[in-house]
Formats: sequence, structure tokens, C-alpha cells
Amino acid sequence: MDTRVILQKIRRIRGGAKPRLLDLFSGCGGLSLGFHVAGYEITAAVELDPVAAASHGANFHGGKASHSKARDITTTTPAALTAELGLGDAAQAFDVLVGGPPCQAFARVGRSKLREVAEHPEAFRHDPRARLYIEYLNYVEVCSPLAVVIENVPDMLNHGGHNLAEEIAEVLEARGYICRYSLLNAAFYGVPQMRERMILIAIRKEVAVDVQLPAPTHWIDLPSGYGGSRAVALKLLPAEGADAKPTHYREAPSAGADLPAAVTARDATVDLPGIDARTQLATGTLKRGRRGFDVALPYTGHDRQTDYARAMRDWPGFTGGPAVYDHVIRYLPRDYQLFAGLEAGDQYPQAFRYAKSLFEARLAGLATKGEAPAEGSEEWLTMRASIVPPYDPGKFPNKWRKMEADRPARTLLAHLGKDGYSHIHYDSDQARPISVREAARLQSFPDGFKFCGTMNPAFRQIGNAVPPLLAKQIALTLRDQLLERDQTEEPAEQAEASRHVG
Repeated sequence: MDTRVILQKIRRIRGGAKPRLLDLFSGCGGLSLGFHVAGYEITAAVELDPVAAASHGANFHGGKASHSKARDITTTTPAALTAELGLGDAAQAFDVLVGGPPCQAFARVGRSKLREVAEHPEAFRHDPRARLYIEYLNYVEVCSPLAVVIENVPDMLNHGGHNLAEEIAEVLEARGYICRYSLLNAAFYGVPQMRERMILIAIRKEVAVDVQLPAPTHWIDLPSGYGGSRAVALKLLPAEGADAKPTHYREAPSAGADLPAAVTARDATVDLPGIDARTQLATGTLKRGRRGFDVALPYTGHDRQTDYARAMRDWPGFTGGPAVYDHVIRYLPRDYQLFAGLEAGDQYPQAFRYAKSLFEARLAGLATKGEAPAEGSEEWLTMRASIVPPYDPGKFPNKWRKMEADRPARTLLAHLGKDGYSHIHYDSDQARPISVREAARLQSFPDGFKFCGTMNPAFRQIGNAVPPLLAKQIALTLRDQLLERDQTEEPAEQAEASRHVG
């Protein structure tokens, strides 16, 4: 990397210009949105999925065709990207690079260390997953960013016998960066979701001597299962002691109980219009078929707005209107009655038992009339299938979960686009899975953020995204370092952003 280019970028930012961001594997733009509200310029993105790419272009570039098209990082060089977008020299175009290839792109390159692959890329070009990693490093090399931020699942620290985050840090360190990574839980950063993620931050040595991790803004006592999952993820880290090999891992900054309590599922969604699934099913309002976003549902919960809800409605540049258009749910006629009977925190085994009890009650009622079908008959099997889900509760214990109203939601996954059972609404009167807009709220997307496509692609985009409020805190802390600011002092624009969002 050309040191002169690095120094020019430092002078530009410290002279008052916004840091320019390139978002690789951007999805719809969770990272981009967090960095945008923290004062960064969202200059470009690379995303393979056409619907997610369209969402990113619609939200950050006014829907311009050049910014909304899908791009494959393995066939789109940095020079080709900047030329197509009119950004000039790729080495000069960006200050910060964010995003992260899918975990498999790192894990499937074979047993060789990633730093060795980086030095011998041609030997691995036959493996498309390895190529994702190679091309990612190529973007870092060509674009000379002052900082790199990578987000991925905690298993990246223990994937196939590799601590992939440590190996990535070693590669970037050899290329002139100071690197640190940690496990951060989004609930500590104002997101109404207990989403644990690996965050790696790398900063050029010309900018800083160390990397600061974002301080928590909220507090929560996480369920015990999170501690166990974290222990598994950290298993490959060397034990502490005088002889332990130093790593680039750092513990997440601690959160004190004096901080505001974590935002709950009720805080996040209570002001949105209610959807009574059973009534809509009975009246024919809710039907099978494509769920578009062309039906306006006026807000009805103005008197129930929480601070979080107001922030989601009034996010600068992404304010909501008088109605929501993506407040749609999945058509699951067999299961609405089951959702109504579940208690908060219940999962599939409880749902299966409850369904069997409903089936047995139905049979008993028919028996009193002498109309009960014979066990095992076609009529009996059909009736059972209309009430009892077919999955083995021993094999699918976590397939369903009814949310707790007074806690943040569990992790939203892209799979939400296929069934929705992992996030059943906490309100038994509504008896349904969460809607697209509720999923967006739980991921901390503001109401003015548009998701292209229909219901299933929107759910997938939301589940794949980085929570914008978590991204915002990373972005603010990183910007302080880029500007050489005292971490104990909150600059005026940061204070203003914090006041409006989160």
C-alpha cells in the first residue's frame, strides 16, 4: 500500500471531510445504515443478491441503477467498480471498508492458514469460496482503507478447528493494520435482540496504536445459554497465563447495571397496528399467496410509543410516514390457535404437546356425539394433520419459540423468510408470527427504511443484516479514532446522532 495515499486520506478526514465507506457483501445495508447515521458517506456497495442490492441502492442512492445492480465480487474488481460508478482511482475512493464474506469462504480453503493462502492465491482459485476471501483481501490491498470492519457469527472463532478471526487478523496485521476482534451482543447497544456476533476492527498503524471497541449503551443479564455458546466459540483461544500466546482477541467492554435496561420486544413493537390472525383468517382477509407491500396500515398506537419506537419513526433521513406498508405476516392457518395457547418462552415441545391436547379434545367432543373417526383411519389422520405439526419434538426442540414481551428477542435468522416459527408474537390475542416490519424493528431498522421485493425476500434481508444500532456504535467509536478524538469527550455531531437514534 502507498503510504502517501494513506496520509492523504488521514489529512482529508481530519480536515473535516466525511469518511467514505465501501460495503462489501452489503445485503440491504445494516452496516451502511449504522455508519451513515454516524456521519460516514455511503459511497458504494457490492452485493450478489439482486433484491438486497436493490434495497441498498434504494435507501442510500435514490434507487440509481448503477448503485442498485447486483455485483459478484469474484468478477468485479475494485477498478471496475469505481470506474462504473464514476469514483476515479480505486486507491483514492474509499476510507473505510466494511462487511464480511460468508464464514465458509474462510473455512473451506483447506488446512493451510489464511495468511498462507493470501500469499499464494492462485493455488486456491479453483475453490469459489476461497475466492471470496481472496477477492476480499484484494479489495483491502487495492483500496487502501484506513480501517476495516468485519462482522460474522461467533463460530468464526472456532470453525473446523480454526480461529478464523485470529488468522484474518494476522493477515491484516502483516499488511499494516492494528487488529482486534471480540464478541459483542447487540442487546448491549440498544438493539431489542440478543444477537451475538464476532466483530473484527482493523485500523492502519498510521492512524492509531490500538483499536477501541464500542462501549455498551444498555445493560442486560443474558440467559445462561449465551455464556455456554460463548465458551464454545472461545475454546480455541489459549488459556491465560505467562506462557499463553498473545492473540488479537479482546473481551467486550463491560456493561454496568447503571446503564438503561435493554430494549424489549414490547418496547420495539407495541405501537404498531395489531394483526388478529385468527379473525382475519375467519373473515377471509388473510389468504394464501404473495405478500406485497402495497397495503397501507395506519399507525394506531400513538399513545403507546416508547422512546425506541419514536427513534424508529423519526430516524433522520428514514422517517416513517402515517402508515406502514410492510406489516405483513405468513399464512399459517393450522398454527394460529397453537400460538394463542403458548406461554412466553415456550418452544416446539410445548407447542407439540398443546397441539396433541387440542386434537384429543376434538376427538373427545366428537365421541360424545358418536362421530369420532377410528384411530389410524384416513379421516383420523387428516384431522390430526390439521391440528398437530408433523415434526418430531425430540429432533426439533428449537424450531418454535414464543417471544417474551419483557426481554429482547432471540437472534433473528435469514430462515425467518421460510417459516417464521422462531419468533412468535408475544401477544396471544394476535396469535401469529411477527411481521416484516416487526422483524425490522427488532433488528433496529427504522420505519422509513425500504425493503425491495416481497415478504420472504424482505425477511431474508433483515435476518442477514447487521443491526444498524450496533453498527452505529462501532462507527462512532471508529470515527473518534480516525479523527484522533479524546474517547472521553462526545463531539457535538455524535451527541446529536445519539439523541435522535438509539
